[in-house]
Amino acid sequence: MSKILENQMKVKDAKLFINGEYTDAISGETFDTIDPSTNRKLASVANANERDVQRAIEVAQRTFESGVWSDMPVEERAKILCRMSDLVMERVEELALVETMDVGKPIKESRGFDIPRAASNLRFFAEMAKYINYEHYDQSKHMSYSKYAPAGVTSLIIPWNLPFMQMTWKASAALAAGNTVVVKPASYTPLSAVMLGEIANEAGLPPGVLNIITGPGRTVGTAMTTHPYVRRISFVGETTTGKTVMKNAASQLIPVSLELGGKSANIVFEDADLDEAVKGSIEAIFRNQGEICLAGSRLLVQEKIYDKFLENFIDNVKKIKVGNPLDEDTDMGALVSRSHLETIENYVQIGISEGAKLAIGGKRVEGLAEGNFYEPTVFYDVENKMRIAQEEIFGPVLVVIPFKTEEEAVKIANDSMYGLAGVVWTNDLRRAHRVASRVTSGLLWINCWYHRDLRTPFGGSKASGIGREGGRHSFEFYTEAKTITMKL
Repeated sequence: MSKILENQMKVKDAKLFINGEYTDAISGETFDTIDPSTNRKLASVANANERDVQRAIEVAQRTFESGVWSDMPVEERAKILCRMSDLVMERVEELALVETMDVGKPIKESRGFDIPRAASNLRFFAEMAKYINYEHYDQSKHMSYSKYAPAGVTSLIIPWNLPFMQMTWKASAALAAGNTVVVKPASYTPLSAVMLGEIANEAGLPPGVLNIITGPGRTVGTAMTTHPYVRRISFVGETTTGKTVMKNAASQLIPVSLELGGKSANIVFEDADLDEAVKGSIEAIFRNQGEICLAGSRLLVQEKIYDKFLENFIDNVKKIKVGNPLDEDTDMGALVSRSHLETIENYVQIGISEGAKLAIGGKRVEGLAEGNFYEPTVFYDVENKMRIAQEEIFGPVLVVIPFKTEEEAVKIANDSMYGLAGVVWTNDLRRAHRVASRVTSGLLWINCWYHRDLRTPFGGSKASGIGREGGRHSFEFYTEAKTITMKL
């Protein structure tokens, strides 16, 4: 028996988590979640509908109104969330295994980054909640001060590419602020997210504070974004769906935080450390199979070093090992689904028809036909107006665009509907900060990629989102500010 099949037998079916208990959907219906590396069934998952969502939101509302969590001293809330963080790390191997089998990503990424980062999310927001500043102002005859009260029931809708890490990124802040939460993980990858219920119970989180619903976005997601009890919505996903979430929320005047798509420019100037830029640029597009919103999917290279850089880059792409996600030496695993694999193939054909030159890749991996494996793919001499340079492919497909001057690089970078992130590689300090300030994006890295300080604001501009989370920005979103003024 293969290692994958042996481990598949250990994966538990997933149920809804409502009011501190695991339960079947009211309809009794289930759906299958699939291992992307084999396209075989991994587990059965409860298929919720509007009635299940109604129940979960009503439980969350009653729990919020009871004050069992919202009125709990912040120090006590922090202890429970920190205990959850400890439990995540105690189960890091189990969580990483489930994450890898459900998503298709390499085990070394799940174990080495995603799950530990999830634990850090829980601890960071738990600790920060204790030190949120309250304004206090004195005037000659009056005193004013502010309070930040939990907003209430919070709907969190999580994407399929980084399910456990994204879930804790959102839920940690909402819970630390005193809210009750209803979470919907993506139907492609629900298994690790559902396991957070077990951890919450063991840590002593009161029943009803955290609720997890699995099911299709068209029913579950719609119900979660239109219910009048919901007072905050945080969504991570594709831009078109984000617009739908915003329309739904508008019907009940629910504040939203949207982290949406990206087509980030990764700019390499002629004075950059080329070895460092090559290594960082490869990670920026091929990590997590390119299924990451922050991917540096447009590589802009200055003409003076264009040929040399491209040659070095392709030589290093050839070293990427695509294969069984459970193998320790695998660099790139399987795409999340067969349909997504076909989407990637379609974009590659579009690129070829548009006249872009294919340097490497462009086909499925030989010998791994059972799974959704695709070669790291690089197009060069791409024009920024091409569809492959404008549309989010969300896979291991890079477009390389030459530029002459700094002015042209900034113009190309900003010629996009998106504005999520960007990267600049240069040893010119003035240029680094000049370009960083001129590229329209919510985040920008200089001589690095994907490094995140949880205290800083996170989010995108233009079609990449609305709002910011992270640090105090998360607490501002998940709370209601109230000003109280007293005559002296």
